[in-house]
Amino acid sequence: MTAASLYSRPEGFTSGSGRATAVQRIKRVAQYRRILTLLVRRDLKVRYAGSALGYVWTVLDPLLMSAVYWFIFVKVFGRNVPGENPYIMFLVMGQLMWAWFNGGVTGAARALRSESQMVRSSNVPRELWVLRSICSKAVEYFLSLPVVVIFALVYTKKPTWHILLLPLSWVMMFVLLAGLGLLLAPINILVRDTEKVIPIVLRLLFYMSPIIYSIDTVAKKLHGFTFIYHINPVVGPISMARATFFPSEFRWPIIWHSAIICVGIFVLGLFTFGRLERQVLKEV
Repeated sequence: MTAASLYSRPEGFTSGSGRATAVQRIKRVAQYRRILTLLVRRDLKVRYAGSALGYVWTVLDPLLMSAVYWFIFVKVFGRNVPGENPYIMFLVMGQLMWAWFNGGVTGAARALRSESQMVRSSNVPRELWVLRSICSKAVEYFLSLPVVVIFALVYTKKPTWHILLLPLSWVMMFVLLAGLGLLLAPINILVRDTEKVIPIVLRLLFYMSPIIYSIDTVAKKLHGFTFIYHINPVVGPISMARATFFPSEFRWPIIWHSAIICVGIFVLGLFTFGRLERQVLKEV
């Protein structure tokens, strides 16, 4: 097998071709997994170069936002906290997963434009530039997990058997982000307004997802709106991850609906990226 590098391509690879099947494209990405690892490392090094706190900045934003919501709902309103106890830990777990999703979507959508020169000149599968952003955010998420452990120790919160399903929530989130990234990255090149629309959609999606409140809260007060969770693919991974310490968040119907939608978005992303790749290379 030929060694993979930025300026060599696997046998049979045709730059910008949309004729390769989805399986062939996945195999090419797998062949360049070492290059993907190098790109992720470079991305993280550049991001934290010259920073005194380093990866702490990754945890700081969701922690501060969690503290703000905790203060508003616990100290200001004081009654009917819209989540499980301890509420601050409930918030942090949701915020960390959301930070991965939000950063992954935003970075993946800009991946081809931000690295346009490398996309044109290198011969690696262009999917790598999208996956690099998603994997970088995944690494930041995993580096943030010790914060959850600290909260669990402070509040003596024991994990439930649902912790066995935690890796599955990560897989679902990665598949969802990969599909959205492969879908949005080429569209963002061809339709420039896409980059303006994405933050608005993400902001709406944040409040339509059980991040600052529990699924039970909406089910009790707005029962007719729970269908939103069945069509919102973000809910499945978040609720499954939260069930590690808050088992009431675990809902099989929502999770398997999310899993189906995640796979559907991934297939759509692969198809869209393959069809638009040649056209994108002319515009990038």
